[in-house]
Order: sequence, then C-alpha cells, then structure tokens
Amino acid sequence: MAQIRLTNSRTRTKQDFTPLDPSNVRVYACGPTVYDRAHLGNARPVVVFDVLFRLLRHVYGEESVTYVRNFTDVDDKINARAAQTRRPIRDITEETIGWYHQDMDALGALRPTHEPRATDYIAQMIAMIETLIAQGQAYAAEGHVLFEVRKFPDYGQLSGRSLDDMIAGARVEVAPFKRDPMDFVLWKPSTGDQPGWDSPWGRGRPGWHIECSAMSAELLGEVFDIHAGGIDLQFPHHENEIAQSRCAHGTEVMANVWLHNEMLLVEGRKMSKSLGNFFTVRDLLDQGIPGEVIRYVLLMTHYRKPMDWTQDKLREATRTLDSLYEAVGEVALDESWPVDGGVLSALSDDLNTSAALHSLTKLAATTKPAHHPDADGEDEMGAAIIKRSANLLGLLSRTASEWRELRTLQFDLKGLAERLQKLRDTAKITKDFSQVDAFKSALVAAGVEVRMSAGGIELLPGPSMDADKLGALK
Repeated sequence: MAQIRLTNSRTRTKQDFTPLDPSNVRVYACGPTVYDRAHLGNARPVVVFDVLFRLLRHVYGEESVTYVRNFTDVDDKINARAAQTRRPIRDITEETIGWYHQDMDALGALRPTHEPRATDYIAQMIAMIETLIAQGQAYAAEGHVLFEVRKFPDYGQLSGRSLDDMIAGARVEVAPFKRDPMDFVLWKPSTGDQPGWDSPWGRGRPGWHIECSAMSAELLGEVFDIHAGGIDLQFPHHENEIAQSRCAHGTEVMANVWLHNEMLLVEGRKMSKSLGNFFTVRDLLDQGIPGEVIRYVLLMTHYRKPMDWTQDKLREATRTLDSLYEAVGEVALDESWPVDGGVLSALSDDLNTSAALHSLTKLAATTKPAHHPDADGEDEMGAAIIKRSANLLGLLSRTASEWRELRTLQFDLKGLAERLQKLRDTAKITKDFSQVDAFKSALVAAGVEVRMSAGGIELLPGPSMDADKLGALK
C-alpha cells in the first residue's frame, strides 16, 4: 500500500497520512454558494480534491472512502440574486446546482459520495447552536445568536494569527449586540420576504459557518480525516468552523488534516471583471476548449502554489493531450492494470500533480502507438498502463478516435464561422441575406450556437451538437 504524505495546514508540516479508520476514510470539502456560474477559480479545488478522492480510492478501495462536498443554498448572495431577478430562491438554487454539475462533469470530476444542501440540515444546525449556548460559548442577542470568540483560546491557530492582530486588520461587522467585534453569527433573524425557519430565537436562518460544521458532523462524525478548501476560506470560514465544532463536541480537533489550495491568476493577474480577465468554466467550454484541456492546465501547477492560467499553458496542455491520446490509441480502461510507479509516487507525495504529469508523458514517450508498424505486446501493455495511470489524474477518459473527433469539431467550427462570414460579407453588398439565413439555420439545427455581431461571427458548440449534421455542412 502506497504511503500518502500531505501538507497539513493545521501543523504546517508534510506528514504521513494515517486515517482514523482505513475502512472508512472521510473527507469534507467546502462547496459552492449556488447563485451563479462557477468561475475558473472555483474549479481549481474541485479538480485538485477530485485527484485526492481518486488517490484515496486507489489506495484504500472505492467503498472505503466517503467524500462530502456541500451546496450552500441559503445565503445573502442568493437572497440578493432573487430580489434582483424576481425569481423564487428555489428556482435559482436548483438551476445553479444543475449548471455546477454540468460544468464539473465536463472537467472529469467524479461526483462526491454525498452532496448535502444546507437547507436539509437546519435542525442539526439549531441543535448545535443550542449546545453552544448551553455551554456558555454562544449568546443570543436581538434575534441573533453569536459565537463568543474569546471563550475559545485556540482561535487563530489554523491561520496562524493572534486575535488582536485579526481585530486590527479585519473587516468585521460592527453591531451593538456584539460583545466583541470578532464574535461571529450563528443565527440571524429573517424578514418576511427572506427564507427562514422557526427556532428558539425566533424565525431566522443560519450563518454560513455553522452550515459546514453541522453537515460534516452529521455525515462524517465529530472528528474526521481531511477537511479541504481554498486558501481564501482558511480565515475566517475554516477558523470559525473549528471553533464552533470543537466547542460543541468537546474534541481536540475537527479534522486531523487540513488541505488548502492556493489562488488562481490569469496571465499573472488576479482574475477580475474590471480587468476583463474574469471567466466562468462555461465560458471556456463554450469557446470549444475541451474540459479535459482545462483540467490538464489546472493540474500543471502544484496545488499549494498560485496557479497562473495562460494561453501558453492552454496550448501546451492541448498538444500534450494530443500526444498522450496518440500513445494509448483505442486501448480501453482496465482497472486491473497497475498504475505507473512514478505517477503513484508523485501523487502520494502531497498530490504533486505536475510531477505525475511529467511521469505520464515520459512513459508515453517510450511507448509506440498501437497502430505503429513496430508496436508489439509490450507497447500495448505500456498503453494500458498509461491509460490506467492517467485515470488516477482524471485524464484520457476517451479513446484516441473519440479525442480526434472532438478536436476536429473544434476546427470545423472555425472553418464554418469563416464560411458564414464570407456569405455575410457578400450579402452586405448584394443585400440578399437568404443564404446567410439558411446557413445560420442549418448550424442552429446542428446544435451550434451562432453569435453574430459587428465585430464578427463566433460559433460555439451547444450541449446537443450533432457531428453528423455538422459534417453535412462541410
């Protein structure tokens, strides 16, 4: 059995991973607040911790790993979106969860064992808050319930900050009912038009932090193996989770290991709508970039380092996947084959995905493609091991012919867009747009989204794009 080593944010050291129960390895990752499309930064932890999930299943067995990633479906951002769009909250959250599944599926992420929704665990949250009040670690004030931070001496250990430093630099809500500026909300009152539940403190809704504490305890236990999330959640979200969970359960830890992935940049700059470099996963997919290419780029950088999304990396990932698919040919995935030692060793060493990709490409460079005239049984075995090893990274899920067809469709759309543009240019002169309209209708019938503007024409693959109908247009 491979020995996995992980860098624990709680101890700030890389250490051997020893599960509490090898027959039930338990992992929790903070999921999305469901009010909008997932952006590329949201995708990084999904892909990173999907590799962790795959690695744990490989080492301990598929039935021996429980992975929980939640949906926050009660939150002020959702309320604001509902008010802005005048749509029911449930409609917004259901639609957004559907989008999230589509986009993360496209990136090759396995569905977690459980995907709890916060609104299904309100009773557990209320019970935990009642326990904290009874123990004197939380207090009710003006319809709110707040956790009294100074009653928990270990507050700040995860992020390595002192409480006084946090107060000096924090943007905290100043409210007259708080005993201390750092006290955080466990429960807050709801107005008539806001979602709310009956509680001992009146009709209201939970604070964000208590949601993850209640769901993780219910599904994984009071102490579990690994808690994962982005570095942006370390403070205050994870710090607050630890405080309320440890106090409610009387435990020394909430999770034995804490993993945090670093932030994502775009061409060396923080992703921002004001800079024009902000995009969602769906934006990239709609540009015809395969989800597997997006995934490969996200795995090129170690999860504990800032990751810079660049066009150069996008091109490199595409070229490398082309060569990897050429190496495996039509070989089907067979999980009875072993995983390459270099790939497994790299992933076992703190999820070193960049080193794992290097081992994978090195192995592919020494393997002749199955259709090569000099290929033999040893090459076929090599191709099978590449396929099996890539599966641990969530890559090479297709055959080479399926990959080529996918890539061909990308080029076809570019050529068809140029053809439609020529028809449009001619129509502007002749004033006869019948051929433009007919060709556009045929593209739409083939499942292509057609975007025409003064700046040009863009064709995007729709979810039901038909390759046969598209081929008939060539």
